[in-house]
This record gives sequence, structure tokens and C-alpha cells, in this order.
Amino acid sequence: MLPPTAVVFDLDGTLLDSRGDIVAAINHALLTTGRPPQPAQVIVRFVGDGPRALCARSARLPEDAPETDALMKLFLDYYAEHPLDFTRWAPGALEAIDTLSGMENMQLGILTNKHRTTTDVVLASLGIVDRFQVIVAGGDLPEKKPDPQPLLFAAQRLGSPPASVVMVGDGVQDILCARRAGTWAVAVESGFSPVESLIQAGPDVTVKDLSMLPGIVQRWREPTTKIKLR
Repeated sequence: MLPPTAVVFDLDGTLLDSRGDIVAAINHALLTTGRPPQPAQVIVRFVGDGPRALCARSARLPEDAPETDALMKLFLDYYAEHPLDFTRWAPGALEAIDTLSGMENMQLGILTNKHRTTTDVVLASLGIVDRFQVIVAGGDLPEKKPDPQPLLFAAQRLGSPPASVVMVGDGVQDILCARRAGTWAVAVESGFSPVESLIQAGPDVTVKDLSMLPGIVQRWREPTTKIKLR
């Protein structure tokens, strides 16, 4: 592995606690189509693999079912109109972005399976689009996390070899994506995914929140740091 020159963040559960708005949008779609709403703790378990998977699992439908298309449209339309009703920054997220942005030879990116439409609305509403040099969202490429393609694409756009990129995420798909792409992997114990599952995926390190991230990245950048070889 190489000293980091780029940090790529997952969005939901990593930079943002967006559970409230995701749950509200899913339950709106379910109720509108005559289905019973689901508890928040159930819906949250389905977050991370994109809106189609989220809608299908919440309604107990196959992903390729026509009903899933209708649910996804209702979900995306409602979410676009209510992007920040309940969403909050994850602990330490803004401070981590500020600190990392101030590091010499460091670029930031976002890699999310969240649909491009809602990703753009949320980031624009937060006013932080210009803080990131690349943003890769769900549907931008043929594959999504945990496939390594989106992360390799982000690394290329950032001008950094994969071995010098740090992938930061709260989901198993984030860590598996990092492992398959050959990047550093930082797991965030946000509560979206069970900690045991994150650890089993094999991150380089796990953190309670993002306040710890800049120090870890800086340590990996120090010339005296022993870089782990794979």
C-alpha cells in the first residue's frame, strides 16, 4: 500500500445520518401503493445497495418486478422533495472533511450507491458539492459497490493509484469494494451495518466516528509508518 493521496467517502451512514429521510420516503412509497409501512430498524438494514434493492426488500418483491419500478419512482420523487427533513451530519464528518481538505496533496471524493438524482439533491441542499473532486453515484456506471469498478473509476478521476486511495464506509459493500479495488479500507461503526459484519469484511481499521479519520490518514502518510503489504 502507498501513502494516501485521496479519501473517498460513502454517503449514507458515513458522512450523513440519513435514516429518517430514507425511512420516510420508503414508507411513503409503501403506503401509496397500499402496502403496510415498515419499522425504521427493518428499513435501515436494507440501505446500501441502491434504491431498487431498498424498495424491493422493503416490499418483499423481486428487484425485477414491475411493482418495484413503481415503488422506486415514488421513493425517489418523495425523497427529492424531502432531502433534508431529518438528515444530519454524522459525528465528526464536517471536521474530517475540513481537516483532510487542508492536507497537502490530498483530494476527496464520494462513492455511493444512492441514486444520482437524490445524491445531487442532498449534496446541493447541504452546499458541499464543491468540497469533492469526484462524485460517483448509483447508476453512473454499469456496476455498483461491492464491485470494484466504481472505486477504480473514482481513483482514476482523482489521479491517484488505487493503493493510495482510502475508502471510508459503514457498509460491508464499502469494505468489500475497497478490498477488491486494492485500496485502504476504513469501516465506520455507524449503526447501519452490524459491527461484526464490518469486521469480517476485513477493513484496515474500524472507527467509532469520523473524528478519528484524519489522524489515521495522517499516520499512514508519515514516512516512518510501516505500510502493510498485501
